[in-house]
Amino acid sequence: MWQTLYAELKDSNFIVIAVALESRGNEAASEWIEQANPEYPCLIDVDHNVAALYNMINVPQAVWIDERGKIVRPTETAGATEGFRKMNLKTFTMPDAEMQKARQTRQLYLDAIRDWVSNGEQSEHIYSPEQARGRVPGLSNDAAMADAWFRLGLYLYADERETEGLALMYKASDLHPESWSIWRQTADLEAVGKSMGAEFWARVEALGEKHYYAPIDMKGIPE
Repeated sequence: MWQTLYAELKDSNFIVIAVALESRGNEAASEWIEQANPEYPCLIDVDHNVAALYNMINVPQAVWIDERGKIVRPTETAGATEGFRKMNLKTFTMPDAEMQKARQTRQLYLDAIRDWVSNGEQSEHIYSPEQARGRVPGLSNDAAMADAWFRLGLYLYADERETEGLALMYKASDLHPESWSIWRQTADLEAVGKSMGAEFWARVEALGEKHYYAPIDMKGIPE
């Protein structure tokens, strides 16, 4: 999806920069990058610095930054939908209606990027600096403390004090349960694949009416 878009728009002063949030190190992420074989830069953020700077709590998320370095759309869900929550976990298939909605949402999101690249400041999909600032959520005390505990936990884990490190990272997740990135990284450091196993699906089920992916505030995107 992103390689296709980049290949289409790269001659129009557009670039994709992908960042893998992967605390297990380069080897854990490089396999996926090599399979995708992208032509655009792919970074591996083992310390979750990008997540902290841009308030990224899940994947895939995106930030639109113009040629002057100004954020014209703050961190948001990058064209993903909640459809996976209706997946049949035995067959790993989704209802046709959800598949169609997912395709439509992804297409509309990519078309919005195309409109931005083509029309720049005149694009209906970008925000003024004031609007962009207004869409950046405030950092709660719990979220700030969670980031600190998570970073300390990563340090201890890397220092071969795995039990202490994991305990602090799970403490961080408890403080900031909205951050799936913190929980996912902690779970996979404890046991590879845990972040997509039974505990993950139980956590998703426990959301009830809450969103896993925050809705995208964009014209045409279905709710």
